[in-house]
Amino acid sequence: MKKKALSLFLVTAMAVSMVGCGSKDADKNTDKNTDKKDTEVAAATEKEAAAEDEAWEGDLTVWSPQEDQDTNWLQDQCEAFAAEHPNWKINFNYGVCPEGEAKDNVTKDVEAAADVYMLANDNIPDLVSAGALSELGGDYLGYVTSTNSDSILASVTYNDSVVAFPFTPNTWFMYYDKSVFSEDDVKNFDTMLEKAGEAGKKVSFKLTDSWYIEAFYVANGCTLFGDGTDTDAGIDFGGDKAAAVTEYLVDLAANPNFLVDADGSGLAGLGDSVAALFSGTWDAEAVKEKLGDNMGVAALPTVTIDGKEGQMKSFIGSKAIGVNPNAENQQVAMSLAAYLAGEKAQTAHYEMRNLLPSNINISLADDPIATAVTNVMTDTSIMQPLCKEMSNYWSPAENMGKNIQSGEVTKDNAAEKTEEMNTTMNTDVAE
Repeated sequence: MKKKALSLFLVTAMAVSMVGCGSKDADKNTDKNTDKKDTEVAAATEKEAAAEDEAWEGDLTVWSPQEDQDTNWLQDQCEAFAAEHPNWKINFNYGVCPEGEAKDNVTKDVEAAADVYMLANDNIPDLVSAGALSELGGDYLGYVTSTNSDSILASVTYNDSVVAFPFTPNTWFMYYDKSVFSEDDVKNFDTMLEKAGEAGKKVSFKLTDSWYIEAFYVANGCTLFGDGTDTDAGIDFGGDKAAAVTEYLVDLAANPNFLVDADGSGLAGLGDSVAALFSGTWDAEAVKEKLGDNMGVAALPTVTIDGKEGQMKSFIGSKAIGVNPNAENQQVAMSLAAYLAGEKAQTAHYEMRNLLPSNINISLADDPIATAVTNVMTDTSIMQPLCKEMSNYWSPAENMGKNIQSGEVTKDNAAEKTEEMNTTMNTDVAE
Protein backbone atom coordinates (compact mmCIF):
# COMPACT_ATOMS: atom_id res chain seq x y z
CA MET A 1 0.00 0.00 0.00
CA LYS A 2 1.12 3.54 -0.75
CA LYS A 3 -0.08 4.81 2.62
CA LYS A 4 0.32 3.40 6.11
CA ALA A 5 -1.18 4.07 9.51
CA LEU A 6 -0.17 7.25 11.31
CA SER A 7 2.31 7.08 14.15
CA LEU A 8 1.03 7.90 17.62
CA PHE A 9 2.96 11.17 17.46
CA LEU A 10 1.28 12.34 14.29
CA VAL A 11 -2.18 11.34 15.51
CA THR A 12 -1.60 13.39 18.63
CA ALA A 13 -0.20 16.30 16.62
CA MET A 14 -3.23 16.47 14.37
CA ALA A 15 -5.64 16.09 17.26
CA VAL A 16 -4.34 19.26 18.89
CA SER A 17 -4.42 21.17 15.59
CA MET A 18 -8.13 21.17 14.89
CA VAL A 19 -9.11 24.58 16.32
CA GLY A 20 -8.00 27.77 14.63
CA CYS A 21 -7.29 31.44 15.21
CA GLY A 22 -6.21 31.38 18.85
CA SER A 23 -9.20 29.83 20.59
CA LYS A 24 -9.22 30.92 24.22
CA ASP A 25 -10.29 27.43 25.36
CA ALA A 26 -7.27 25.98 23.57
CA ASP A 27 -5.00 28.55 25.26
CA LYS A 28 -6.18 27.42 28.69
CA ASN A 29 -4.84 23.93 28.05
CA THR A 30 -1.49 25.03 26.63
CA ASP A 31 0.58 24.90 29.82
CA LYS A 32 -0.51 21.47 31.03
CA ASN A 33 0.05 19.95 27.59
CA THR A 34 3.45 21.56 26.94
CA ASP A 35 5.65 18.98 28.69
CA LYS A 36 3.84 16.05 27.08
CA LYS A 37 3.97 17.66 23.65
CA ASP A 38 7.69 18.50 23.97
CA THR A 39 8.39 14.88 24.94
CA GLU A 40 6.50 13.61 21.91
CA VAL A 41 8.32 16.02 19.57
CA ALA A 42 11.70 14.99 20.99
CA ALA A 43 10.87 11.31 20.63
CA ALA A 44 9.74 11.82 17.06
CA THR A 45 12.91 13.75 16.25
CA GLU A 46 15.08 10.93 17.57
CA LYS A 47 13.10 8.45 15.50
CA GLU A 48 13.50 10.63 12.41
CA ALA A 49 17.25 10.97 12.96
CA ALA A 50 17.62 7.21 13.22
CA ALA A 51 15.51 6.71 10.10
CA GLU A 52 17.90 8.92 8.15
CA ASP A 53 20.36 6.00 7.94
CA GLU A 54 17.72 3.41 7.08
CA ALA A 55 17.46 2.31 3.48
CA TRP A 56 14.08 2.86 1.87
CA GLU A 57 12.65 2.41 -1.59
CA GLY A 58 9.28 3.64 -2.74
CA ASP A 59 7.12 6.18 -4.54
CA LEU A 60 6.73 9.80 -3.53
CA THR A 61 4.03 11.97 -5.09
CA VAL A 62 4.67 15.71 -5.24
CA TRP A 63 2.18 18.38 -6.37
CA SER A 64 3.17 21.87 -7.47
CA PRO A 65 1.97 24.62 -9.80
CA GLN A 66 2.49 24.03 -13.52
CA GLU A 67 5.11 26.79 -13.68
CA ASP A 68 7.43 24.90 -11.33
CA GLN A 69 7.37 21.93 -13.66
CA ASP A 70 7.56 23.88 -16.91
CA THR A 71 10.81 25.43 -15.68
CA ASN A 72 12.01 22.07 -14.30
CA TRP A 73 12.46 23.69 -10.91
CA LEU A 74 10.59 20.89 -9.16
CA GLN A 75 12.25 18.06 -11.05
CA ASP A 76 15.71 19.56 -10.53
CA GLN A 77 15.19 20.00 -6.79
CA CYS A 78 13.80 16.50 -6.32
CA GLU A 79 16.73 14.99 -8.21
CA ALA A 80 19.17 17.01 -6.12
CA PHE A 81 17.42 15.82 -2.97
CA ALA A 82 17.67 12.20 -4.10
CA ALA A 83 21.37 12.63 -4.81
CA GLU A 84 21.92 13.84 -1.25
CA HIS A 85 20.10 10.78 0.14
CA PRO A 86 21.54 7.74 -1.68
CA ASN A 87 20.01 5.29 0.82
CA TRP A 88 16.57 6.35 -0.33
CA LYS A 89 15.60 5.00 -3.75
CA ILE A 90 12.75 7.32 -4.64
CA ASN A 91 10.46 7.18 -7.65
CA PHE A 92 9.00 10.67 -7.94
CA ASN A 93 5.49 11.16 -9.33
CA TYR A 94 4.56 14.74 -10.19
CA GLY A 95 1.11 16.29 -10.29
CA VAL A 96 -0.15 19.81 -11.00
CA CYS A 97 -1.92 21.74 -8.27
CA PRO A 98 -1.78 25.56 -7.86
CA GLU A 99 -1.03 26.60 -4.28
CA GLY A 100 -4.39 28.33 -3.87
CA GLU A 101 -6.28 25.19 -4.91
CA ALA A 102 -4.55 22.82 -2.49
CA LYS A 103 -7.46 22.69 -0.06
CA ASP A 104 -9.89 21.80 -2.84
CA ASN A 105 -7.73 19.14 -4.48
CA VAL A 106 -6.19 17.55 -1.39
CA THR A 107 -9.36 17.33 0.68
CA LYS A 108 -11.25 15.47 -2.04
CA ASP A 109 -9.38 12.33 -0.96
CA VAL A 110 -6.61 12.98 1.55
CA GLU A 111 -5.27 9.43 1.51
CA ALA A 112 -4.94 9.46 -2.28
CA ALA A 113 -3.52 12.99 -2.43
CA ALA A 114 0.14 13.93 -2.79
CA ASP A 115 2.65 13.08 -0.09
CA VAL A 116 4.19 16.54 -0.42
CA TYR A 117 2.37 19.53 -1.87
CA MET A 118 2.49 23.30 -2.14
CA LEU A 119 -0.21 25.48 -0.62
CA ALA A 120 -1.25 29.04 0.04
CA ASN A 121 -1.26 29.57 3.79
CA ASP A 122 -4.91 30.60 3.87
CA ASN A 123 -5.70 26.98 2.91
CA ILE A 124 -4.26 25.73 6.21
CA PRO A 125 -7.45 25.67 8.34
CA ASP A 126 -9.31 23.50 5.83
CA LEU A 127 -6.31 21.24 5.31
CA VAL A 128 -5.79 20.73 9.04
CA SER A 129 -9.48 20.05 9.57
CA ALA A 130 -9.27 17.38 6.87
CA GLY A 131 -6.25 15.76 8.53
CA ALA A 132 -4.06 16.65 5.56
CA LEU A 133 -1.07 18.37 7.22
CA SER A 134 1.60 16.92 9.48
CA GLU A 135 2.86 19.09 12.33
CA LEU A 136 6.51 20.11 12.25
CA GLY A 137 8.73 19.20 15.18
CA GLY A 138 12.37 18.87 16.13
CA ASP A 139 14.95 20.14 13.66
CA TYR A 140 12.27 20.90 11.08
CA LEU A 141 10.52 23.25 13.47
CA GLY A 142 13.84 24.77 14.45
CA TYR A 143 14.70 25.43 10.83
CA VAL A 144 11.44 27.21 10.06
CA THR A 145 11.58 29.22 13.28
CA SER A 146 15.18 30.37 12.78
CA THR A 147 15.02 31.26 9.08
CA ASN A 148 11.76 33.20 8.80
CA SER A 149 10.42 36.50 10.07
CA ASP A 150 7.79 36.53 12.79
CA SER A 151 5.06 37.42 10.31
CA ILE A 152 5.95 34.56 7.97
CA LEU A 153 6.21 32.13 10.88
CA ALA A 154 2.78 33.24 12.05
CA SER A 155 1.39 32.57 8.59
CA VAL A 156 2.07 28.81 8.94
CA THR A 157 1.21 28.55 12.63
CA TYR A 158 -2.23 27.17 13.40
CA ASN A 159 -3.43 26.66 16.97
CA ASP A 160 0.15 27.09 18.21
CA SER A 161 1.49 24.43 15.83
CA VAL A 162 3.66 25.00 12.77
CA VAL A 163 2.20 22.88 9.99
CA ALA A 164 4.07 23.81 6.80
CA PHE A 165 7.43 25.00 5.46
CA PRO A 166 7.12 28.56 4.05
CA PHE A 167 9.13 29.38 0.95
CA THR A 168 7.91 32.77 -0.27
CA PRO A 169 5.90 35.67 1.17
CA ASN A 170 2.48 36.30 -0.33
CA THR A 171 1.45 39.95 -0.23
CA TRP A 172 1.11 43.03 -2.41
CA PHE A 173 2.80 46.40 -2.67
CA MET A 174 3.05 49.35 -5.07
CA TYR A 175 4.57 49.77 -8.51
CA TYR A 176 4.82 53.34 -9.77
CA ASP A 177 6.10 55.41 -12.67
CA LYS A 178 9.19 57.32 -11.55
CA SER A 179 8.68 59.84 -14.35
CA VAL A 180 5.45 60.89 -12.61
CA PHE A 181 6.14 60.43 -8.89
CA SER A 182 9.09 61.16 -6.66
CA GLU A 183 9.98 58.94 -3.71
CA ASP A 184 8.29 61.48 -1.44
CA ASP A 185 5.13 61.60 -3.57
CA VAL A 186 4.47 57.88 -3.12
CA LYS A 187 4.45 58.13 0.65
CA ASN A 188 0.84 59.34 0.63
CA PHE A 189 -2.02 58.04 -1.49
CA ASP A 190 -3.78 61.39 -1.76
CA THR A 191 -0.60 63.11 -2.90
CA MET A 192 -0.31 60.45 -5.57
CA LEU A 193 -3.82 61.19 -6.84
CA GLU A 194 -2.95 64.86 -7.10
CA LYS A 195 0.37 64.31 -8.86
CA ALA A 196 -1.13 61.77 -11.25
CA GLY A 197 -3.83 64.24 -12.24
CA GLU A 198 -1.26 66.92 -12.93
CA ALA A 199 0.42 64.49 -15.33
CA GLY A 200 -2.86 63.54 -17.00
CA LYS A 201 -2.71 60.02 -15.56
CA LYS A 202 -4.48 57.89 -12.96
CA VAL A 203 -3.71 55.85 -9.85
CA SER A 204 -5.20 52.37 -10.15
CA PHE A 205 -6.33 50.18 -7.26
CA LYS A 206 -8.28 46.90 -7.00
CA LEU A 207 -11.22 48.43 -5.17
CA THR A 208 -13.53 45.51 -5.94
CA ASP A 209 -11.09 42.89 -4.67
CA SER A 210 -11.54 42.01 -0.99
CA TRP A 211 -7.85 41.09 -0.64
CA TYR A 212 -7.02 44.74 -1.32
CA ILE A 213 -9.88 46.93 -0.09
CA GLU A 214 -9.19 46.13 3.57
CA ALA A 215 -6.08 48.34 3.38
CA PHE A 216 -8.21 51.48 3.57
CA TYR A 217 -10.35 50.28 6.47
CA VAL A 218 -7.35 49.09 8.47
CA ALA A 219 -5.69 52.47 7.86
CA ASN A 220 -8.51 54.11 9.82
CA GLY A 221 -8.49 51.74 12.78
CA CYS A 222 -10.65 48.82 11.66
CA THR A 223 -9.49 45.37 12.77
CA LEU A 224 -9.96 41.71 11.99
CA PHE A 225 -10.03 39.49 15.09
CA GLY A 226 -8.01 41.93 17.14
CA ASP A 227 -4.42 41.15 16.31
CA GLY A 228 -5.61 38.53 13.83
CA THR A 229 -5.89 35.65 16.31
CA ASP A 230 -8.71 36.62 18.70
CA THR A 231 -11.95 35.10 17.41
CA ASP A 232 -13.94 36.68 20.24
CA ALA A 233 -12.99 40.15 18.98
CA GLY A 234 -14.63 39.46 15.63
CA ILE A 235 -14.30 41.77 12.64
CA ASP A 236 -14.58 45.44 13.52
CA PHE A 237 -15.48 47.16 10.26
CA GLY A 238 -18.28 49.18 11.81
CA GLY A 239 -18.93 52.50 13.54
CA ASP A 240 -17.87 55.99 12.58
CA LYS A 241 -14.32 54.97 11.70
CA ALA A 242 -15.50 52.45 9.10
CA ALA A 243 -18.25 54.70 7.74
CA ALA A 244 -15.64 57.41 7.18
CA VAL A 245 -13.64 54.96 5.06
CA THR A 246 -16.66 54.07 2.96
CA GLU A 247 -17.36 57.76 2.37
CA TYR A 248 -13.72 58.26 1.37
CA LEU A 249 -13.96 55.38 -1.10
CA VAL A 250 -17.15 56.81 -2.62
CA ASP A 251 -15.26 60.03 -3.34
CA LEU A 252 -12.25 58.03 -4.54
CA ALA A 253 -14.27 56.07 -7.08
CA ALA A 254 -15.59 59.35 -8.49
CA ASN A 255 -12.15 60.97 -8.62
CA PRO A 256 -11.08 61.51 -12.27
CA ASN A 257 -7.51 60.74 -11.25
CA PHE A 258 -8.46 57.24 -10.04
CA LEU A 259 -9.06 53.97 -11.88
CA VAL A 260 -10.76 50.90 -10.43
CA ASP A 261 -8.31 48.18 -11.40
CA ALA A 262 -10.43 45.29 -12.65
CA ASP A 263 -9.75 42.62 -15.26
CA GLY A 264 -6.17 43.79 -15.66
CA SER A 265 -7.04 47.38 -16.59
CA GLY A 266 -4.40 48.84 -14.29
CA LEU A 267 -1.56 46.86 -15.80
CA ALA A 268 -2.87 47.39 -19.31
CA GLY A 269 -2.73 51.18 -18.89
CA LEU A 270 0.52 51.35 -16.96
CA GLY A 271 3.03 53.69 -18.59
CA ASP A 272 0.28 55.32 -20.64
CA SER A 273 -2.84 56.40 -18.76
CA VAL A 274 -1.91 54.73 -15.45
CA ALA A 275 0.97 55.84 -13.23
CA ALA A 276 0.60 53.49 -10.25
CA LEU A 277 -0.42 49.89 -9.73
CA PHE A 278 -0.92 47.86 -6.55
CA SER A 279 0.00 44.23 -7.09
CA GLY A 280 2.59 41.58 -6.20
CA THR A 281 5.70 39.85 -7.46
CA TRP A 282 3.69 37.95 -10.07
CA ASP A 283 3.38 41.17 -12.14
CA ALA A 284 7.04 42.19 -11.85
CA GLU A 285 8.13 41.18 -15.36
CA ALA A 286 5.06 42.72 -17.00
CA VAL A 287 5.54 45.97 -15.07
CA LYS A 288 9.22 46.09 -16.04
CA GLU A 289 8.25 45.72 -19.70
CA LYS A 290 5.80 48.59 -19.34
CA LEU A 291 7.96 51.03 -17.39
CA GLY A 292 11.56 50.02 -18.05
CA ASP A 293 13.96 52.23 -16.11
CA ASN A 294 11.02 54.24 -14.79
CA MET A 295 9.79 51.30 -12.71
CA GLY A 296 9.55 52.30 -9.07
CA VAL A 297 8.67 49.91 -6.26
CA ALA A 298 7.59 50.78 -2.73
CA ALA A 299 5.64 49.56 0.25
CA LEU A 300 2.16 50.95 0.84
CA PRO A 301 1.52 54.68 1.31
CA THR A 302 -0.44 56.40 4.02
CA VAL A 303 -3.90 57.79 3.29
CA THR A 304 -5.78 60.73 4.79
CA ILE A 305 -9.31 59.81 5.89
CA ASP A 306 -11.58 62.17 7.80
CA GLY A 307 -8.64 64.51 8.33
CA LYS A 308 -6.41 61.82 9.85
CA GLU A 309 -3.42 60.21 8.18
CA GLY A 310 -3.24 56.44 8.58
CA GLN A 311 -1.06 53.67 7.22
CA MET A 312 -2.53 51.46 4.51
CA LYS A 313 -1.76 47.81 5.25
CA SER A 314 -2.01 44.76 3.04
CA PHE A 315 -2.68 41.21 4.11
CA ILE A 316 0.45 39.13 4.34
CA GLY A 317 0.68 35.38 4.13
CA SER A 318 2.95 32.88 2.54
CA LYS A 319 3.16 30.04 0.12
CA ALA A 320 4.40 26.91 1.80
CA ILE A 321 5.03 23.20 1.46
CA GLY A 322 3.04 20.69 3.44
CA VAL A 323 3.35 16.99 4.20
CA ASN A 324 0.42 14.60 4.06
CA PRO A 325 0.15 12.58 7.30
CA ASN A 326 -0.76 9.57 5.14
CA ALA A 327 2.60 9.49 3.35
CA GLU A 328 4.07 6.00 3.57
CA ASN A 329 7.38 7.28 4.92
CA GLN A 330 6.99 10.45 6.97
CA GLN A 331 10.73 10.96 7.35
CA VAL A 332 11.35 10.95 3.61
CA ALA A 333 8.33 13.16 2.89
CA MET A 334 9.21 15.62 5.66
CA SER A 335 12.85 15.76 4.55
CA LEU A 336 11.83 16.47 0.96
CA ALA A 337 9.44 19.24 2.03
CA ALA A 338 12.21 20.84 4.09
CA TYR A 339 14.58 20.60 1.13
CA LEU A 340 12.08 22.18 -1.28
CA ALA A 341 11.74 25.07 1.17
CA GLY A 342 15.46 25.21 1.89
CA GLU A 343 17.96 27.90 1.02
CA LYS A 344 19.18 26.31 -2.22
CA ALA A 345 15.68 25.65 -3.49
CA GLN A 346 14.43 29.13 -2.56
CA THR A 347 17.38 30.71 -4.33
CA ALA A 348 16.64 28.65 -7.44
CA HIS A 349 12.97 29.64 -7.21
CA TYR A 350 13.97 33.29 -7.20
CA GLU A 351 16.38 32.89 -10.12
CA MET A 352 13.93 30.88 -12.24
CA ARG A 353 10.55 32.38 -11.34
CA ASN A 354 11.32 35.61 -9.46
CA LEU A 355 9.71 34.20 -6.31
CA LEU A 356 11.14 36.11 -3.37
CA PRO A 357 12.57 33.85 -0.67
CA SER A 358 11.12 33.86 2.81
CA ASN A 359 14.46 32.71 4.24
CA ILE A 360 15.93 35.72 6.03
CA ASN A 361 19.47 34.46 5.40
CA ILE A 362 19.14 35.00 1.65
CA SER A 363 20.24 38.57 0.91
CA LEU A 364 18.64 40.42 -2.00
CA ALA A 365 19.68 43.92 -1.03
CA ASP A 366 20.03 45.02 -4.66
CA ASP A 367 16.50 43.95 -5.59
CA PRO A 368 14.01 46.83 -5.14
CA ILE A 369 11.08 44.41 -5.06
CA ALA A 370 12.69 42.41 -2.28
CA THR A 371 13.28 45.65 -0.37
CA ALA A 372 9.64 46.68 -0.84
CA VAL A 373 8.35 43.32 0.35
CA THR A 374 10.62 43.46 3.38
CA ASN A 375 9.20 46.90 4.21
CA VAL A 376 5.68 45.57 3.75
CA MET A 377 6.38 42.68 6.12
CA THR A 378 7.77 44.97 8.81
CA ASP A 379 5.76 48.19 8.41
CA THR A 380 2.71 48.04 6.15
CA SER A 381 0.96 44.71 6.58
CA ILE A 382 -1.22 42.65 8.89
CA MET A 383 -1.31 38.89 9.05
CA GLN A 384 -4.22 37.41 7.15
CA PRO A 385 -6.18 35.66 9.93
CA LEU A 386 -6.29 31.87 9.90
CA CYS A 387 -9.67 30.91 11.27
CA LYS A 388 -12.98 29.69 9.89
CA GLU A 389 -14.66 32.99 10.81
CA MET A 390 -12.45 34.75 8.27
CA SER A 391 -14.54 33.15 5.52
CA ASN A 392 -17.28 35.66 6.38
CA TYR A 393 -15.07 38.58 5.40
CA TRP A 394 -14.48 38.03 1.69
CA SER A 395 -17.87 38.38 -0.02
CA PRO A 396 -19.15 41.39 1.99
CA ALA A 397 -15.88 43.26 1.39
CA GLU A 398 -15.96 42.47 -2.32
CA ASN A 399 -19.59 43.53 -2.57
CA MET A 400 -18.83 46.81 -0.83
CA GLY A 401 -16.21 47.63 -3.43
CA LYS A 402 -18.48 46.66 -6.30
CA ASN A 403 -21.42 48.61 -4.90
CA ILE A 404 -19.24 51.68 -4.46
CA GLN A 405 -18.10 51.37 -8.06
CA SER A 406 -21.66 50.97 -9.34
CA GLY A 407 -22.96 53.93 -7.33
CA GLU A 408 -25.28 51.86 -5.15
CA VAL A 409 -23.32 53.00 -2.09
CA THR A 410 -23.31 56.78 -1.74
CA LYS A 411 -22.14 59.22 0.89
CA ASP A 412 -25.76 59.53 2.02
CA ASN A 413 -26.13 55.82 2.77
CA ALA A 414 -22.47 55.01 3.52
CA ALA A 415 -23.00 54.60 7.27
CA GLU A 416 -25.99 52.31 6.78
CA LYS A 417 -24.27 50.17 4.12
CA THR A 418 -21.13 49.93 6.23
CA GLU A 419 -23.06 48.61 9.22
CA GLU A 420 -24.79 46.07 6.99
CA MET A 421 -21.39 44.91 5.77
CA ASN A 422 -20.04 44.64 9.30
CA THR A 423 -23.07 42.68 10.50
CA THR A 424 -22.72 40.20 7.64
CA MET A 425 -19.02 39.80 8.33
CA ASN A 426 -19.80 38.82 11.92
CA THR A 427 -22.55 36.34 11.20
CA ASP A 428 -21.80 32.99 12.82
CA VAL A 429 -20.17 30.46 10.51
CA ALA A 430 -22.33 27.40 10.04
CA GLU A 431 -20.89 24.35 11.73
